[in-house]
Amino acid sequence: MYCPNCGQQQISGEMRFCSRCGQALSGLAEWLAGGGLPAQHKVEVHVSTTPSPRRKGMRRAAKLMFFSGVLFPVFIVISLAIDEGGPLIIPVLLFFISLVMMLYARLFGDKTTSHVAQTTTLNSAPTPSSLPPATSIPINSRQQVRTNELAQPPSVTEHTTRLLDNE
Repeated sequence: MYCPNCGQQQISGEMRFCSRCGQALSGLAEWLAGGGLPAQHKVEVHVSTTPSPRRKGMRRAAKLMFFSGVLFPVFIVISLAIDEGGPLIIPVLLFFISLVMMLYARLFGDKTTSHVAQTTTLNSAPTPSSLPPATSIPINSRQQVRTNELAQPPSVTEHTTRLLDNE
């Protein structure tokens, strides 16, 4: 089998990626058997729509904040009727509590997202189209180092023998 991208002959037909350019070869046999038509991939994705605890806390606080905004005109009418500002403490207190709840949910709430379950049909196995491009230098342009010509480090006994010869 040859790579359709670079023409490199592959060692076996079971190779998933080209050894030279990284092109995905997993569906190549099916592609060739189908007369060059792309294989049908059917992917079903099930997304859970349950909101995260952070979002639940933010929504609960927003609802309470809206409720305090609705109560504010009602308590203004009540405080004007009795000529006293004491009843206004209730919607103001509810607004402050909802603000604290919203900040708490925003700062300390668990922000895990919903779980995504992906199932694929038996016919298809979605794989990435290719490996990332090669970033290394090809072997033939590198200088080969002969390790047998490297200088060997002197032994420990050679150094001590020189010290004794100097005395």
